[in-house]
Amino acid sequence: MENVDSKSADAKADAKYIDIRQAEMVFHTRKGSFHALRDINLTVRKGEFVTLIGHSGCGKSTLLNLIAGLTKATSGALLCAHREIAGPSPDRGVVFQNHSLLPWLTCYENVYLAVERVFGKTENSTKLKRRAMAALALVGLTHAENKRPNEISGGMKQRVGIARALSIEPKVLLMDEPFGALDALTRAHLQDELLKIVAKTNSTVVMVTHDVDEAVLLSDRIVMMTNGPAATIGEILQVRLERPRDRVELAQNPLYSEYRTSVLEFLYHRQSHPAAA
Repeated sequence: MENVDSKSADAKADAKYIDIRQAEMVFHTRKGSFHALRDINLTVRKGEFVTLIGHSGCGKSTLLNLIAGLTKATSGALLCAHREIAGPSPDRGVVFQNHSLLPWLTCYENVYLAVERVFGKTENSTKLKRRAMAALALVGLTHAENKRPNEISGGMKQRVGIARALSIEPKVLLMDEPFGALDALTRAHLQDELLKIVAKTNSTVVMVTHDVDEAVLLSDRIVMMTNGPAATIGEILQVRLERPRDRVELAQNPLYSEYRTSVLEFLYHRQSHPAAA
């Protein structure tokens, strides 16, 4: 009975790995207060891939920054692994829209810098180097370890940013439109690579996107945000597509089309013409 009870308790804990309760975000500016988010209630299970989607200005990045601990909610509670999110932590790795690489460092050095900051006090240099190289290998960039950011493509830079985030072995990977500035072919390739990485690491991921197809391809659940100001969660769509996922096969899958239509319906009918909803 103890083992059963223990497994049951672990399952319940995993079901609320990220727990957001009644979160509000109000920014105070010289022009007055701006109510960005209201009544945000969301739980994310351990190992789940959740995307946040909505029109520009709906608070997607603001919500991601709250989970990252980069900003503090005006009110409400945000927990990760049952601990209050009180600031940034290596437990939550962030991949920004811009790769944010240091231009004077090589790909390897950009990753090693993160590893050293997190594990430098507990591990020797050999282990730190192994961690950095393992992260580069995960995104297929060991061949570019000695290249600087100005010597590689935009897609490769973004992969270095992902490697840097993964190198610190975060419990949660937070991604803010990481592929938004890339061309369609590069974006598709990196989406496929991300699917493989998440399957291999069993990472918990929260990702901001504007791309409906990207959301359906990657997600276990899609969180659709209402328009701002005072944006909130409008709907949450469960994506019941088997993994591993193949984009060519999914193109012929009626469920894929159904999910895509549901998100488009929310974004471009109920949000663009709320009176008609």
